[in-house]
Parts: sequence; structure tokens; C-alpha cells
Amino acid sequence: MTPVLSLKQIHKSFGGVVAIQNFSLDLYPGEIVALVGDNGAGKSTLVKIISGVHRPTSGEIALDGEEVGFSDASAARSHGIEVVYQDLALADEQPVYMNMFLGRELTRKPFGLLDKERMRAETQSLVDQLDVRIPSERAAIRDLSGGQRQGIAIARATHWASKLILLDEPTAALGVAETAKVEDLVASLKDRNLAILIISHSLDQVFRLADRICVLRRGEQIGVRTTAETDKNEIVAMITGVHS
Repeated sequence: MTPVLSLKQIHKSFGGVVAIQNFSLDLYPGEIVALVGDNGAGKSTLVKIISGVHRPTSGEIALDGEEVGFSDASAARSHGIEVVYQDLALADEQPVYMNMFLGRELTRKPFGLLDKERMRAETQSLVDQLDVRIPSERAAIRDLSGGQRQGIAIARATHWASKLILLDEPTAALGVAETAKVEDLVASLKDRNLAILIISHSLDQVFRLADRICVLRRGEQIGVRTTAETDKNEIVAMITGVHS
């Protein structure tokens, strides 16, 4: 099977500081890979490279076997890559359906008026499919709970992603029940044949969700493990460099 995303020997430095060195990873459709490591390990830098925010200093990025170079984040989005950041990037005062199409609003010809009816219908259809429980597609984001907001951010990424979704700590600010709901939603994305890369500090969550686990330490790739063939002790030892 051809990887959706292939990273080969990715290196990124900022001036004299090396943030990522010699990183290689393949992501396949219908697979969840977790990226783990301590603060400062380079996880966010790597997500920014994949999503076009940073350009690698050297190395190759390929999508479906074709080498690509992203000049910016919109170039990555145009290739079917979507990111859900910790801050969600939602407009609190706007209704759910306008957030779903933020920056990509549907319009009606010939006058270019907003096609609110179609945006509402498509939003309702998607939240129903993904079982994101919200009062209405017309509800303002500010009136939703943390879990509902996260659900909307993930639903939006799902709507626009054709290849890959990057999730940066998707449940960091949520309680137990809302975390479980968001995890169910993330797990369901595998059925849509997307590749999913998730950053999480929770190893419990990583072991519940991920098919494979990739460990970073101080910008260096320590290793990749199949979740079913490792345990938390091994992953912690890889993260910290301290073997029990």
C-alpha cells in the first residue's frame, strides 16, 4: 500500500538550533499514529512542517508517492491536509455552520451571496454522521461545551481533509466524559480512510487510539512501535532515555 504521507530524513533548524533531525515516517490510510515525547521534543515543529507552516531545512515530503513542497498552510490544505490545534481556531461569536466553512464559505451565483441554507444542511449532515451532539447547527460556538467545540473542530477538519488529519492534544482541556466522546470521534475517522497523526501527552489515550507510536526526544526520532507489541514502560523509557 502506498503511504498517504511519507516523510524522509526531515531536518529542521532555526538558526543554530536543531529542532528536528533525520525524521522519517510513513502514514497509511485508515491508520492512527501517535506522536509522543516530552515538551520541547519537536512534536509541534513536526506538525507545522507537515501542515506547511514551516518548510523543512532538508528532507522530502511525499503525498501518495508524489514529492510535494508546501509554500504555506493553505498549500497543505489544498492537498487535503487539515490540522486541529489546541486552541481550535473557532470563531466564538459565529454559529456552528459558519465555523464549518470559515474562510471557505459557499456562495450562490450570480451575485456571490452566502448560501447559508446549503452550509447549514451540510453541517447538520456531517455532525449527524459523526454523532457530534450539539443543540443546532445555528448555535453560537460560545454557547457550546469544550467537548462540543472540539467535536466541531474535528468535524470541520474531517469535512475538508481528503488525505490526513493532524490532531494536537485534542482532549487536553476536557473532562473524562467529554474526552471519551472525542476519542470515539477520532477512532471513527479511521473508517473514512484518512490517515491520522495525533499528539498526546496521555499514554493511556495513545494506547487506546493509536495503531503505532512514534517517539521523539530532543528533535530526534527514537523509534516507532506497533501499539499491540509494546507497553507503557517501553514507551516511557524511549521518551525519557531512562531504562528501568
